[in-house]
Amino acid sequence: MKKSIWIFGIAAGALALVTTSAWAFTGEQYAKDAKVTLPQARQAATKVFPGKIVKEELEKEKGGSGLRYSFDIRHGAVTHEVGIDAVSGRVLENSVEGANSD
Repeated sequence: MKKSIWIFGIAAGALALVTTSAWAFTGEQYAKDAKVTLPQARQAATKVFPGKIVKEELEKEKGGSGLRYSFDIRHGAVTHEVGIDAVSGRVLENSVEGANSD
């Protein structure tokens, strides 16, 4: 009995680790400069292209304020990259993600 509880604990921990890394948010160091929160940006992005967010980051990039949230959103077989300005909340990009996404 103790062995099965121990194995279950390890399996649950491994699942938590995998799940956490799959939803890893990159760009936390820029969050202090953003006026739009991550949850607000997620909501705006999924209004533009409804689906499941499979990748998200906050990055410095040309266009808009220079600080943007970037989301890869999958709906069926299609994945879109949606960019939301982290200062104004404006949509900066909504395009089909290519085979060689970054």
